[in-house]
Amino acid sequence: MSDFLLEILSEEIPARMQEKASADLARLFEAELAKSGLKAHHIESFVTPRRLALIAKGLPAATEAVSEELKGPRADAPAQALAGFLGKTGLTREQLVERTDAKGNAVLFAVIEKPGRPTAEVLAEAIPAVIRAFPWPKAMRWGAASSSTESPRWVRPLQGLVALYGDEIVPIEVAGIASGRTTAGHRFLHDGPVTIASAADYAETLRAAHVIVDHRERRLIVREEAEEAAATAGFVLVEDDGLVHENAGLTEWPVPLLGTFDPAFLAVPREVIQLTMRTNQKYFACTDGEGHLAPAFVCTANILASDGGAAIVAGNAKVLAARLADARFFWEQDLKIRLEDQAKKLNQIVFHEKLGTVADKVARVAKLARWLVEEGIVPSSVPAKAGTQGHEAQAGSGLLLSQEHKEELANQAELAAQLCKADLVTGMVGEFPELQGVMGGYHARAEGLPDAVADAIRDHYKPVGQGDDVPTAPVTVAVSLADKLDSLAQFFLIGEVPTGSKDPFALRRAALGVISIILINALRFRLERVLLQACGDDLSKFEKVFYEHIEKRLGDFFADRLKVQQREAGVRHDLIDAVFALGGEDDLVRLLARVKALQAFVETEEGANLLAGYRRAANILRAEAKKGGAAIAPFAGFSYTPDAAEAALAEMLDTQLPVAETAIESEDFAGAMTALSIIRPTIDAFFEDVTVNSSEDIKRSTRLALLEKLRAAMHKVADFSKIEG
Repeated sequence: MSDFLLEILSEEIPARMQEKASADLARLFEAELAKSGLKAHHIESFVTPRRLALIAKGLPAATEAVSEELKGPRADAPAQALAGFLGKTGLTREQLVERTDAKGNAVLFAVIEKPGRPTAEVLAEAIPAVIRAFPWPKAMRWGAASSSTESPRWVRPLQGLVALYGDEIVPIEVAGIASGRTTAGHRFLHDGPVTIASAADYAETLRAAHVIVDHRERRLIVREEAEEAAATAGFVLVEDDGLVHENAGLTEWPVPLLGTFDPAFLAVPREVIQLTMRTNQKYFACTDGEGHLAPAFVCTANILASDGGAAIVAGNAKVLAARLADARFFWEQDLKIRLEDQAKKLNQIVFHEKLGTVADKVARVAKLARWLVEEGIVPSSVPAKAGTQGHEAQAGSGLLLSQEHKEELANQAELAAQLCKADLVTGMVGEFPELQGVMGGYHARAEGLPDAVADAIRDHYKPVGQGDDVPTAPVTVAVSLADKLDSLAQFFLIGEVPTGSKDPFALRRAALGVISIILINALRFRLERVLLQACGDDLSKFEKVFYEHIEKRLGDFFADRLKVQQREAGVRHDLIDAVFALGGEDDLVRLLARVKALQAFVETEEGANLLAGYRRAANILRAEAKKGGAAIAPFAGFSYTPDAAEAALAEMLDTQLPVAETAIESEDFAGAMTALSIIRPTIDAFFEDVTVNSSEDIKRSTRLALLEKLRAAMHKVADFSKIEG
């Protein structure tokens, strides 16, 4: 057993590609070895800005000899068929083995013995195959051979190959580069080639040449030393895992250094400063003891400087000062134009060719946001002075709310919606698109607009992904909901719906955002009602969106998104289907309460037994319907003396169904389940003692009516036929 080392040296590999490339190298290498029956005990891969490497531990000296069988034609097959098989296997007729198959036919087999091969020989074939098949997101050809499409491709021009099996070189040539045992050390901290003796010496030999080959170790250095540099100056490093990975991917010998900038730049919004440092310079931001942004940064050098990094810090601070000066210029210029005037430019930006301009969308969103507040759909907090004057209660909020305060909130929601997209035309958002919304919030506050309006402009895109904050402030909730509901309704109207993995207008994300806002804020409303308003209160448009295109209906789309959203909470998708199937149940808060009560019930023994009884009843009713007989008459009492079990079920239904219905009306779904569960033993006894399909018509009809009554009662909770298991 010996270890194998492969290093592929090249010009700089982009940091964003390194981690996947390291995993791809190990995966492709393992797959190539498997083709020859080789398997390493363990494969460890490494990546730096200039090299991809792996060490395969515990490879045997040679592959094992194997015997392979190929089934051929029958022994009495035509000569042409036999000749084709012989040509494929390279054997003669005498070398074939004749066997009898299960049908008694004589069939020819080729038994091919493959002797073992030296592992070095297998490796020499595998490495070029790995390089040819490497899945770089972008790759290039170089040199004289690049004129041919058959020339090798790599992310950057190759510069060297190290291939050692044990302490011996595995002879390989790729793109005119022959393998050996020499590589390059750090570009600035080491002169001359570095000779690798074996895989065991690889990491430490390069460490002596100021190259840390393990990307995980470099990340740890960046994180810990950056935190230490900030702490030494009394600051706290702003955590940024992505920046840790990027700095580790840009350096082979990372050295984090602390620098400072002019505190006057702190007048620029914090997000702008942090984004400037992160995006343009790859610097970490720092905060002071109170969490405020500090006039300091941490950069990561790729060199151990003789002056302790003073010159490097000074140079980086100078570059950052120029960047921040540009940012301050954009900010100051943008402040000269009011948001109201910026918003007028939105009529020059096309939102979608079939949906008009961004100004058209803003007008729709503003109208819908105001309506959500006026209709009491968005809950409202109440100022202290309003809470002491005996005003009427806001529906669904449990808080006192005056008509005057509701009007104020409606005005604020409408204003925030009218201005929420205005920052799209600012210079700052043009430079940093990630700051849309955020800059609008700063502008609104600078203009003296109410905090509720500024916050709504800032946060109306939220939530934009899993784990993102969900708005709870009334004005923000109204604008965020209106923005997302408008996009969903309008794009469904023009048939631009998500298909497969394609969702160019992020409608899945919008629906998940709507659901999160509804559930977090316990908003009580019929989804149909709100979507009708999002369609401009146009019933024909609403019906197209909500009812047409069976596989693309917006209601079904929300159901699918709700299942995705609730999956992590352990809520079963079939139970969501069971409640949605009732029709008319699109108050998502109430729907989810039904689902959770239903899940808690069906996972009990009583629930499982009741479900079994329901299915038996449903199967009997379904079979009766297939016969095409007369419709089942509604239960109206007995005109004959019923069996004891039959009478008991009738009495139990008369007693418990009203209890269940009352519980459903008061949204006590657990209570409704309990009421239904009490019926279960009586149902069991009914099926045990009674023959439903009696030869007497009146008995059969009445017993079927009992089962229909049971099924109808259970369908008031959920469509139990949709429940799996």
